[in-house]
Order: sequence, then C-alpha cells, then structure tokens
Amino acid sequence: MNIVVLVKQVPEIALINVDETAGKVVLPQGPGTVNPFDEYAVEEGLRLKEKYGGTCSVMSVGTERTESALRSCLALGVDSAYLLSDDAFVDSDPQATGKILSAGLKKLGEYDLVIAGKQAIDSDSAQVPGAVAANLDLPQAMFVKKIESVDDNKATVERTTEEGYDVVSLQLPAVISVVKEINEPRLPSLKGKMAAKKKEITRWSSADLEIDLSTVGSNSNTSTTKVSPPPPRPKGEMIEGETPEEIADKLFTKLRENQII
Repeated sequence: MNIVVLVKQVPEIALINVDETAGKVVLPQGPGTVNPFDEYAVEEGLRLKEKYGGTCSVMSVGTERTESALRSCLALGVDSAYLLSDDAFVDSDPQATGKILSAGLKKLGEYDLVIAGKQAIDSDSAQVPGAVAANLDLPQAMFVKKIESVDDNKATVERTTEEGYDVVSLQLPAVISVVKEINEPRLPSLKGKMAAKKKEITRWSSADLEIDLSTVGSNSNTSTTKVSPPPPRPKGEMIEGETPEEIADKLFTKLRENQII
C-alpha cells in the first residue's frame, strides 16, 4: 500500500501578531512546526505501512522554511518527502492549495490512500482535503476516527458525526482526513533524526506541476478584506459565600439571570 500524507507547516500561534493598519497577519520568523492534526495523519500512515507494507510519503505546499516540518516527518520513519514550492503559490487560499496538492499527487503517480489532518490550526478552514478529493475525482471521508480495515482495494472507516459516527466503505484510491482520536503520535528517535538530515527532499515548482497560475497564489478566488485581533475576554467575576451551598445558590441565580440555564 502506497500512502501519501498531506502536511502543513504552521507558525507558533502564540507568536502571531495582527497589524490592523496594514490589514495583515504578521507571522513569527521561526521555522514553525508540523500542524498538530497532521501529526495524527502521519502516525496513521506509518501504522498502515507497518501493517500492510508499501510506502508512506509526505507532501506539502510551502517555502524553504517548510523543509524543517518535512524533516520532522522523515525522522518518524516516513520514506520520502515532496515540497511543492514556487513564488506563484504564495497567498494561495485553501481551494488553490488543494489544486496545487492535486497536481503534486498526479505527478507522483501511484498511490492508494491520501491522508490529512482534519484542519490546520492557523486557518481552521478544513477545506483542503475535500478540495484535493474533488480535483482528483476520488472518494472521500472526512473526520475519520478509525480505519477499520483495508482490503481488496477498499477501505472501511469510522467517520465522526454530531450524533456519533458512520461506518463508510471507500474504493481506493481515496482521500481521508483524520481527527486526533484516531491514534497517539510517536516521537522521533535519535537515529531517525540523524537519518532525516541526510534524506533528500524532492522539490517541484509550478513548471514541474504544469499548474494554471491564474487560479493560485494572489489569483486565488478569495481575498482578505479586513484583519483584526479577537476582542479581549471580559473580566471574570468571583462568586463568594460563607459556605459551598451559598456559593452554589449565588451561581445558580447568576446563571438564571443571564438566561444560561
């Protein structure tokens, strides 16, 4: 089984600033990290490889800085890494990113399963996995919490819903996104880290992927009209009383007054 995991390098959220005057988000200059939800996708890809054989690769749209995130995946035991990088890709919206990744998968060729985290913590759009499936005309299952089985060119998964979960069968190749309940990601070994430093990362540009630049990067279909930080949280209120019962009564009254209960 050949598996491709889609990963994204995200900035450290606590270090992000908002420049309202310039109308843009100012990202920190550090290397960033692998999107936390994608770590579960990488772990699931490695587990499937260990169970069924084959290969597990990672693919990302980014810049030279994204190399550190890809090497983090290689250190875990991933076989190969692909970086789709071009100045024309900068500022691509989620749908455009999906088009770029789809072009990368087409160039890669044979694969059985594409796995991604359910969403990235910086944009929170959860659109990219579905966009990839749509562009490649592949079956998809989003928010998967368990892969029950893979056999006879078919995968059976548990897809989370508001009421619980659905059991869905997908003809391979297919695209899935996973939630954090699916597994517990492993940590890299020292040997893995050393080996990752020596591995070559394959880089493909827009020319390599033969992408129509009129729909990606700054030509994406969506644009940002306003950027502002979230409003500050209101100051909390301490409820005091002589006994726990008195405090509970005051809390109950407060909640009823505010129509919370």
